[in-house]
Amino acid sequence: MDGQVIWQHGMHFTGTANSGFELPLGGDEDAGTADDGFRPLELMAVSLAGCTAMDVISILKKKQQVVTAFEVKVQADQAQEHPHVFTHAFITYLVTGHGLDEAALRRSIELSAIKYCPAQAMLSKVLPMELRYEIYEGESVQSHTLVKSGTYTSALP
Repeated sequence: MDGQVIWQHGMHFTGTANSGFELPLGGDEDAGTADDGFRPLELMAVSLAGCTAMDVISILKKKQQVVTAFEVKVQADQAQEHPHVFTHAFITYLVTGHGLDEAALRRSIELSAIKYCPAQAMLSKVLPMELRYEIYEGESVQSHTLVKSGTYTSALP
């Protein structure tokens, strides 16, 4: 896998990789930049969320779970001092559907954590992570009811 960034102007870059898609990267306005793109560390959080989300939804579909809405949130704490590394991450899986099986969701999260998600596998070696889930009954995020929540920890080092 290859990745590159090309400087455009100021602190604005365009990133690309083997897939050929482009992504704008920029800096904070407080740093005197135009605030015109993702911050590189933000992409690490988005990458982690996207990687595990794709695994979990794929596994839930194979387990014939009826999912009507799905979201993964990553909240990463950062060190106060440079280089402002992530110090702790919370991954929350918000799953809405009909008659969702908690055991199927927990197993899907486990498989992503221990077998399939390379972003999670790499980051978990240096970053404590807490995996949480919320199961909702309903059609959408706007019209659903929380039926179960929990924390998944057994696969984490």
